Amino acid sequence: MSKAIPFSAHIPGVFLSLAVAGLAYLGDVAERHLTGEAWLDALVLAILFGALLRFRLRRPAAFDPGIEFTAKYFLEIAIVLLGAGISAAALASVGPAMLGAIAFVVFCVLAASYGIGRLLGLPKRMAVLVACGNSICGNSAIAATAPVIRARPDDVASSIAFTAVLGVITVLLLPLLVPVLRLSGVDYGILAGMTVYAVPQVFAATAPVSAVGVQVGMLVKLVRVMMLGPVVLLLSLLPANRSGSNRCRPPLHRLVPWFIVGFLLLLAARSVGLIGEPAALAMNKASGALTVVAMAALGLGVDIRKVMQAGMRVSATVVLSLLVLLAASYAMILLLQAIAP
Repeated sequence: MSKAIPFSAHIPGVFLSLAVAGLAYLGDVAERHLTGEAWLDALVLAILFGALLRFRLRRPAAFDPGIEFTAKYFLEIAIVLLGAGISAAALASVGPAMLGAIAFVVFCVLAASYGIGRLLGLPKRMAVLVACGNSICGNSAIAATAPVIRARPDDVASSIAFTAVLGVITVLLLPLLVPVLRLSGVDYGILAGMTVYAVPQVFAATAPVSAVGVQVGMLVKLVRVMMLGPVVLLLSLLPANRSGSNRCRPPLHRLVPWFIVGFLLLLAARSVGLIGEPAALAMNKASGALTVVAMAALGLGVDIRKVMQAGMRVSATVVLSLLVLLAASYAMILLLQAIAP
């Protein structure tokens, strides 16, 4: 049995992670002030700053327990709070046809992206991370999936770094498809909601095109984010993602990670009105802040050399997966047009 680590031993690593997260937020603010946009948001900057700090400085071992604690538990709490930002009422407003189409596309692209990653030689866990990030909601999906599949910090950093860059490029280029594909405002909103990674990026991609595109895009994106719960739940049930002695018949309380249960409970509470809009907004902000701190800790555990070694394969997987997602989303639009009354 391993010896328990005293709480005081975590303090240096926790404070170092908080400091790196603070620098990331300052970088985010500086970007917005200088360019009007945060092209690399605080979450991505936290990983980059943490990894650079580890690369340039020799980190004393005294920081390790706190860094590991922050990367694990801050992220798990953030995932729980994320559930309060989602309501089943959004599902009812979408309609069964579009809801079914979104779910079908997400799971099909998830499988296709994983297959592409494996064909290009990515390890299984990294292929899962890239597939979830591409199919659901970018960085948030990667961060939520990582503890369930026990992904290494290097894999998480690689997946988020390359997905983030492509996410920015997608926002800039996606409006160019409106005249090429002859998309209406509603059609473009569906396309943006299905392909753009982050919720703020959906707004950035649709606002220059049309107001109706913004509304539809944000709604479709919200439903797509809701797929995160079922996907992570399914991943947690796979035997490969359980610890050695628990792969065959795990106890019921170990079958699903506690933070996924918490996520679903808060989602249910929001859906029945136990959590109001102000509280949900506050929890959503807290979730974002905790995720940034957890990513700072994760960055402090990253070996940049290993990330760069995987760079070409991850980049190719992300690009090809996005092309598959674009094609599937456009096919979804054509199908919805065909069955519309």
